[in-house]
Amino acid sequence: MRKKVDERIRTLIENGVRQRQRSMFIIVGDKSRDQIVNLNYMLAKSRVKSRPSVLWCYRDKLEISSHKKKRAKQIKKLMLRGLMDPEKADPFSLFLETSDITYCLYRDSERVLGNTFGMCILQDFEALTPNLLARTIETVEGGGLIILLLRSLSSLTSLYTMVMDVHERFRTESHSQAAARFNERFLLSIASCKSCVVMDDELNILPISSHMKFIQPVTNNEDSEGLSERERELKDLKDQFREEFPVGPLIGKCCTMDQGKAVINFLDSILDKSLRSTVALLAARGRGKSAALGLAIAGAIAAGYSNIFVTAPSPENLKTLFDFVCKGINALEYKEHLHYDVVKSPDPDLKKATIQINVFKQHRQTIQYLRPHDHGKLSQVELLVIDEAAAIPLPIVKSMLGPYLVFLSSTVNGYEGTGRSLSLKLLQQLESKSQPSVQSNGSNSSRLFKKIELNESIRYASGDPIETWLNDLLCLNLANSIPHISRLPHPKECDLYYVNRDTLFSYHKESEIFLQRMMALYVASHYKNSPNDLQLMADAPAHHLFVLLGPVDESKNLLPDILCVIQVCLEGQISRKSAMKSLNEGHAPSGDQIPWKFCEQFQDNVFPSLSGARIVRIAVHPSALRLGYGSAAVDLLARYYEGQMTLFADEEEETEESEVKITEAAEKASLLEENIKPRANLPPLLVHLRERRPEKLHYLGVSFGLTQELFRFWRKHNFYPFYVGQIPSAVTGEHTCMVLRPLSSDDIEVNESSKCGFLDPFYQDFRQRFRRLLGTSFRHLNFKLAMSVLASKIDFSEHEPSEYDKNSTSKLLGDMLSPHDMKRLEAYSNNLVDYHLILDLVPILSHQYFAEKLPVSLHGAQAAVLFCMGLQDKDIGTVKEELGIEREQVLSNFIKTMKKLYGYLHNIAGKEIEATLPRLKEIEMAPLSKSMDEDLAEAAQEVEEKRRAANEATVDPKFLQKYAIDDDDNEIEKALQNGKVSASGVISVKSYKTKADKKEKNKEMGKSKRKGIDGGRSESKKKRS
Repeated sequence: MRKKVDERIRTLIENGVRQRQRSMFIIVGDKSRDQIVNLNYMLAKSRVKSRPSVLWCYRDKLEISSHKKKRAKQIKKLMLRGLMDPEKADPFSLFLETSDITYCLYRDSERVLGNTFGMCILQDFEALTPNLLARTIETVEGGGLIILLLRSLSSLTSLYTMVMDVHERFRTESHSQAAARFNERFLLSIASCKSCVVMDDELNILPISSHMKFIQPVTNNEDSEGLSERERELKDLKDQFREEFPVGPLIGKCCTMDQGKAVINFLDSILDKSLRSTVALLAARGRGKSAALGLAIAGAIAAGYSNIFVTAPSPENLKTLFDFVCKGINALEYKEHLHYDVVKSPDPDLKKATIQINVFKQHRQTIQYLRPHDHGKLSQVELLVIDEAAAIPLPIVKSMLGPYLVFLSSTVNGYEGTGRSLSLKLLQQLESKSQPSVQSNGSNSSRLFKKIELNESIRYASGDPIETWLNDLLCLNLANSIPHISRLPHPKECDLYYVNRDTLFSYHKESEIFLQRMMALYVASHYKNSPNDLQLMADAPAHHLFVLLGPVDESKNLLPDILCVIQVCLEGQISRKSAMKSLNEGHAPSGDQIPWKFCEQFQDNVFPSLSGARIVRIAVHPSALRLGYGSAAVDLLARYYEGQMTLFADEEEETEESEVKITEAAEKASLLEENIKPRANLPPLLVHLRERRPEKLHYLGVSFGLTQELFRFWRKHNFYPFYVGQIPSAVTGEHTCMVLRPLSSDDIEVNESSKCGFLDPFYQDFRQRFRRLLGTSFRHLNFKLAMSVLASKIDFSEHEPSEYDKNSTSKLLGDMLSPHDMKRLEAYSNNLVDYHLILDLVPILSHQYFAEKLPVSLHGAQAAVLFCMGLQDKDIGTVKEELGIEREQVLSNFIKTMKKLYGYLHNIAGKEIEATLPRLKEIEMAPLSKSMDEDLAEAAQEVEEKRRAANEATVDPKFLQKYAIDDDDNEIEKALQNGKVSASGVISVKSYKTKADKKEKNKEMGKSKRKGIDGGRSESKKKRS
């Protein structure tokens, strides 16, 4: 049976087409897909252009296949089961065959970014998340339709209890009941959107869309050429610059007046060529920022710029920018392959994203993509373009700025989620620096700063009600939501309040204002935010919200100023069985981040059974930074969970009553009769901590990106690190750090002397592991930050030496340092050798010193030099750069440190070291029993006695025989007769001795001669002595 469609539906579609605004239809019922054909037909009739293209998004399975033959079989089966009317089967098949439909899984929704469709169909409501909702709705052009298909519901309020797919991620072992608060707020917000209609699957408008009673057709405000006022202004601007090069062709590519003005501003800075301008482009999503930057880069190529660098969190973010660079230079009559080449990334993960364009028409010109963390490689830059600067950490953006032309673009709000720290902090600094340049008579030393904002959307007209509704629902447009604080109270006057999430997400007027303010603090404080964070806040069962407020004046009916927001997630209470299973499988379930990481790091299966809270986020009002409000909030939170603030009798909390009422109401009301309103009789939005029972916890924990400032903040509040990730984050370049603060509890036995309770043995183990990794994984970590994490004692002025110190030092010398090592240390301490001779000893001494086994007091600079050279294995040149001192100062501090360490080691075990050194064997020279004079007198007496005895003795004839002349007397007479007697009376007589006798005589003569020589020698020796 044919039925006439409600005229108001047609009117809404036609009004949207005329005003270039989108319309949204929520169809409830199992046959809702049949109405897609009718809505598509009405839209096609209202448009002058071709039939609308369709984006169809689904979770994992299409009820009707996109394949023609499969689709025919499916329709036949549905008709046999009575689930499809034969009269409607043909129109639906025709719609599927004739329409330009893009099918997309929700998990692949990123690939539709940047595309434009005339109609978007979203099925599988359970799989929708805030990110997906915004990402898909943003692709619809002005005059298009968004159709949300819901399965058959007895009542719309049953959405309040619907289990969403994302809830599976929110559940943990101890917190398994997720509440669909986000769905409740979503449904209530639909009633306030003038371009949104809720219908059943027969196109009957439901009572929630009561505003449709008063809808009236609108007329166009167009001129004779069919152009609106803003379109006429843009056409005039294009005509004005048509003949100017390169401005004319580039302006011709602009779609809105705002975009055209932005491109002109960029080209002014480019053609100025002073290279001392910074131009910041701020806009919401879909305003054409990337396109404007791409056209500006094309203008820079035409102006002759040679080295242009473009940076963004990922090359995929630059798809639109590089597309418009190509469109711009094509408009300037450049030809691809003839005048320029486009280089794609070979990395499969980047999906062939453009990373470079080489232009060679006039001279060599390059447009090169550069990763944000490689900013140190910037050289010979003339123009630097930073796209999506808000998604890059602020310190990295600051370090990129230099003496060249800089174009920045930042998303103020959007579905991908960004922070406003860029616009709040960096842009304010740039503005303040540029002001003196205006006052100082055009001084060339300072930089010029321009800020451009784009308000007109490319796809749809300004003031689109769907955009307003989506921004309010997902808290995206928060630029004006941070109220000015009239009075900043002292932190001690402030109190911490618990926020009731049922009331916060109830869509009451005051609750909405309070929620927007809370989210505004999140966005202002964190550089990366996502609409999904809102659903986590609303639905996750383990999450709780606290706000720090100043003194509340109850006489004034005003919402108090929020000074600080803390989001907490309860973790732990995991059974021993689950912990053992996780350890055995090497896999940790989602949720309970700190317990599972602790369990993995220390292979401990007891800690997961403890209960704790992880501080997920802490955000302070931008006007109240560094005034102690964050510290006050953390201290109050710790005191609350330690049970120091609760003064009330045991009460049962009344949180489940409202849920029962909702379920009952859903059963009573019919879909066509129910009236959806925000809930009444809700509990108070804010509850003082004294009026709420705290959960029993053993610890507080935090996980954050390791920076000096953040670590100092948490360490100040007695949080101790137990884990630092070895691989830095690809987005921020920071190592993940997890810290714990044990809370006083009677459940755990703790040694009173330990400063960090039950965590002490784990903390000491972490320090030892961290110290060992400083030479490898953490070698490039800033030395100040690394020393803060290690937290080793360097001042031992009050340390009293003990026997334990001596024993440990002696053990060190015995195990690690040889006597020769000590000799080298001594030589270096006395300036006798170069420092290279003892470089092998520095790591050993450093590890022992920073393990607090060598109680020697060092100054900060000396400890830093020892830390860098010994633990982080850095050379003198690197240490000089890191410490910012001269090389001579580094060496001076180094030798002073070595002298102190050697002095301590020598004092403790110097004698033991000397005793172990190898030596030559010594000759023992004992004293004589007699003096030398007595000895000489005795020897002289002996000689005298021998001589006297020889003189007194009779001569032996045998002795004289050797002097006898053997010949006869005749020879002697002959000799005498000759008369040749000498004056001495000696005569010569011929001898007749045999040769043997002569030899014997000669021997005797020789002996007597030697005796004489030896005697002379002994005499000379005696004289010398």
